[in-house]
This record gives sequence, C-alpha cells and structure tokens, in this order.
Amino acid sequence: MRANPRLRPGDIVEVKGAEEILKTLDTDGTLDRLPFMPEMIPLCGKRFRVSLRAVKTCWYGHGSGMRRFPSEDVVLLDGVRCSGADHDGCQKACNIFWREAWLRKVDDPDTAGVGAAGSEGLRARLKTVIGPNKYFCQSSEILQATVELSNWERISKCIDEIRSRNSGISEVARRISVWLFWKSRRVLLGPYLRGNGKSTPVESLNLQPGECVEVKPLAAIRETLDDRAHNRGLFFTPCMSHLCGQQRKVDRRIEKIIVDGTGEMRRLRNTVFLEGELCECSCVAFGGCPRGEFSYWREIWLRRAQSCSENAGHIT
Repeated sequence: MRANPRLRPGDIVEVKGAEEILKTLDTDGTLDRLPFMPEMIPLCGKRFRVSLRAVKTCWYGHGSGMRRFPSEDVVLLDGVRCSGADHDGCQKACNIFWREAWLRKVDDPDTAGVGAAGSEGLRARLKTVIGPNKYFCQSSEILQATVELSNWERISKCIDEIRSRNSGISEVARRISVWLFWKSRRVLLGPYLRGNGKSTPVESLNLQPGECVEVKPLAAIRETLDDRAHNRGLFFTPCMSHLCGQQRKVDRRIEKIIVDGTGEMRRLRNTVFLEGELCECSCVAFGGCPRGEFSYWREIWLRRAQSCSENAGHIT
C-alpha cells in the first residue's frame, strides 16, 4: 500500500487509522475546513472503491449554487453515506467527502489492513453541535470548505469531469444539453410546471419503507405547486417529471435534515425518499454534480400502488 495524491474512480483505498487521521486535523476536527465526522470513525481500516473525484459540488439551503474544493483533493467512495447517528439522527444520507490525506491506495488487496486503535482520541477532537438546533458536519461547513465557481470554471469543470474519469464525453455532453434546454425554457416560459397557488396543499399518506407508490400525473402535481413550482418550499424539479406514471418503492420517511451552509436542523413532514432516485442536477446546474443527493418527494405527489410492477425498484 502507498498513498496516491491523485486517486481515480475505480481505485481501491483503505481509510487510514484513527491516529493517522487525527494528525491531519485542526482543533475543530477539520482539514482545510472540511470536517472529519464521528460517523466516519467506524470506517477506519476498511476498504472501499473510489466512485468519483469531487471536482465540484452543489449546495442547497438558504440559496443554491455550484462550488469547488480549492485543494482539489476530495473523492467520494462507493456506497459510503452518512448515517447521521452522531448528529441527532439526521436523515439526509449525504455522500461523505474524503480528503485524500485520510485514505491510502491499496496496491495489493491481500495485505492486512490497519486496526482501529486511537478512535477515542479522534472522537474527542470532533464536534457535532455549535448551538441550539445548530450542528457541525460536512453539510453545515460546505460553504466554508469550498469556493464559488466562476462562469469559466463551470465550463472547465466539465472538462475536469472527463479528465478525472468521472464521466465520458457523451455523458458530459448530455448533461450540458439538458441544462441548455431547461435554461432556455425557463427564460422563455418561466418555471416548468408552475402552479397558481400561493399557499400549497398538504396530504399525508404515512408511507412506510418498502411500500410501493406511483408518481401522479403532471396535471395532478401542478395543482400542488406555487408559481415557482414549489410545494411548501420543496422544488419539483423538471427531471422529476420523468417518473410521472411510474412505480417506485419507498426507501424511507424523511423527517429531519441538516441544512447546507447553516447547520440548522430542518423538520419535514409528509416527505419520503424513493429507492434509487437521486437528484438529476443537470436540469438546474450546468454540467450536473457528483454529490448524489436523494430526491425529496412530497407524499401529495404520490399515491399508493395496489401492486408493484417488476421495475418498481429500478434505479435510474
């Protein structure tokens, strides 16, 4: 095993031991303002595959936009999301960002991994709360750890997606085309699927994990939206319309999440994640984003299905 300063998608890495990681952190438990969170400690010594380089990231909270990590040393690992266990049960399930200094590339998978010694000292360095209903995590510090992309960087980052092997040329071109289409449509016609209401309706289905639902038709969903295509502040994105009439299984109920950039714990009602349905950022963000956030679905946009079709759990 050896450290590799430029990890690529497909590389096998091992999360360094707690004592090694502790040496990289400042008094706030961060490296270049990106926190190492308590939820990451149980992963020390374990091995994963690099899924993507985080050449850019979106953020959504009191505003939105695309940003980048100045040091360009951040990757994502296959299937590694935050459990929220040490942050009062936050259910956002964020993809965890990893500094390369916290990882080592595994050249020989047959070699033994590191142990978990020193986790107590590492945990003592990490903080999770910064005030009443305010939490400290990678989501809360996303604006501190990143800088806004300039117009030129929005283009150059698409090139970086190809160079880093995150995506092929055709996929990047597709994302840009999607953005251009929806951008042009907003300029000419306004927000897609905008409704007429100022106050939007509520419906509670009390959906539970594993239940099968069908996404309502566009006409029915439009009736639940205001003139910005929001239902009680939650945006129905153009790309979500592709699922209208399709069946999916409920992954989980979402009742509380930490807001990007502020650390505020926000309460949600009548909202669920659907299995395998991630945000398709390219309809609102130039070139898309590798962050892989789940799409948020109001229950009023869904209805229970009497039976599940074979593709109800299909991941798009």
